[in-house]
Order: sequence, then C-alpha cells, then structure tokens
Amino acid sequence: MRVWVDADSCPRVIRDIVVRASQRTHTRATFVANRQVPGIDSESSDFARVPPGDDSADQFILSTAGRGDLVVTRDIPLASKLVDLGICVLNDRGDVYTVENVKERLSVRDFMAELREIGVAEKRGRRFGARETLEFANAFDRELTRLRRAEGEEATAKNGDPTPKDIDESDI
Repeated sequence: MRVWVDADSCPRVIRDIVVRASQRTHTRATFVANRQVPGIDSESSDFARVPPGDDSADQFILSTAGRGDLVVTRDIPLASKLVDLGICVLNDRGDVYTVENVKERLSVRDFMAELREIGVAEKRGRRFGARETLEFANAFDRELTRLRRAEGEEATAKNGDPTPKDIDESDI
C-alpha cells in the first residue's frame, strides 16, 4: 500500500499530516508535483517531480497508483478516473470520492465552470481552516486504517493462515 499526494496545490498542513501518518504507520507516501514542494523530508516519504504541464502529475499518479493505494487530490477529473480504477481517493477537505458520488461532483464542477465562463457565477474559493484540517485528518486516518487492515487480511488469506471461517470446533 502507498499514499499518493497530488502535491501541486496541496496545502502545507495537509502534507504535514500525510508525512506524520506515513512515519507513524510505516506507509510509503509519494508526493507528486511539477515543482519542488517543501516539507517532504522523511524516511517514509518521497517526492516525484514530473515535467511541467497541466496533467503531468495526474498522468503519473494514474499510471503508478493501484488498488489498495490511497490518493489525496482536489482534482475531481483525476479522482473520477482513479475511482473508476478502484482506487481510494480523498480530497484535502476529507471528502472521500466513491463510485456513488464522484460523477455527480464532476458534473457539478463542470456546470459551475460553464457558469463562470459565461459570467453568471464568480469564482469563489472556500475557506480552508482548522475545521477542514481536522476533517481531513479524521478521514485520512479512517481510510488509511481501513486500507491497511484490508491489506493485512489479504496477506493473511494469501499465506493460507486460518481465518475465523476456516476454523471449526475440532480445531479447538
């Protein structure tokens, strides 16, 4: 299991949370960006610098992330593609993208972009503060724990270790 972070626009506080969690859980975290990103100096974290370009970090993450990984991104089109591949995706505000919600979020995003383009809606950024940081930290911890547990169960099943359903009364 690996954590991938679309680091081009990821807030510093979120990067710090991911670095600390990767150290605590011994989970590899890779930050991907087309420019140097400070604060990624840990034995359990690394940095992948991609060539400049709008989608170069997205393409790198799409080509390297796999099932069982966790991706942190605020890029909804990227999230949609990753969810289609069965990869767990979380934004920097703690929202988990799922098969059930990602297409709707993509549709709303596209609709709002069209409204801004014709001048009907103005671009507003939502405030990012302590509440959003806490929501991310809680969601990140929950998803990381869930994925690590699933990874452990899968490893146990592959090794042929008995699982509760494999044990009957004669084994006791």
